[in-house]
Amino acid sequence: MSTEKVTEKSDDGTQSRRRFVKAILRGVAFVALGGWVATLLSRAGREGLVWQIDPSKCIQCGRCETNCVLETSAVKCVHEFPICGFCERCFAYYDPSAKNFETGAENQLCPVGALSRKLVEEPYYEYKVDGELCVACGRCVKGCDQFGNGSLYLQVQHDRCMNCNECSIAVNCPSKAFVRVPAGQPYLGKNKAK
Repeated sequence: MSTEKVTEKSDDGTQSRRRFVKAILRGVAFVALGGWVATLLSRAGREGLVWQIDPSKCIQCGRCETNCVLETSAVKCVHEFPICGFCERCFAYYDPSAKNFETGAENQLCPVGALSRKLVEEPYYEYKVDGELCVACGRCVKGCDQFGNGSLYLQVQHDRCMNCNECSIAVNCPSKAFVRVPAGQPYLGKNKAK
């Protein structure tokens, strides 16, 4: 009889351990499956919406340049040509405090030379933004808004943007100009901003 009791106890102990291990494994599988489902849902949400700058709210504070997680910001200056007046003296190009309106770097507003100037015909010039050089400092946009017609504005370039769940630029934007927009229409021109 004492032998049977020992056998029953060890069978019960083994059964209890097996049930315990199975319960742990089920719990781990459930947590892993839940994490996988949550990841898929968050990706689906991010793919449905992307970050963008509402040009009507942007104050050109310069934080797009310094707060992006990328080494060179995913935000770039864009030029809406139909608004542009093709001015001889564009204050997005020229520093308003420049003594001479010559094309030397010391007279230009852009610190990296991302804005180029090309003669169309006297007195009209075409200004183009080189997105590869642009660092999103917003100086040209501010100059264009203050002294020009506002044809330049900042936009997140989605071929560069990582679409972070919590965009570090959006968190640090003092004017709350960063908004989520549908991925199918990711750019907000001056005319499209709401």
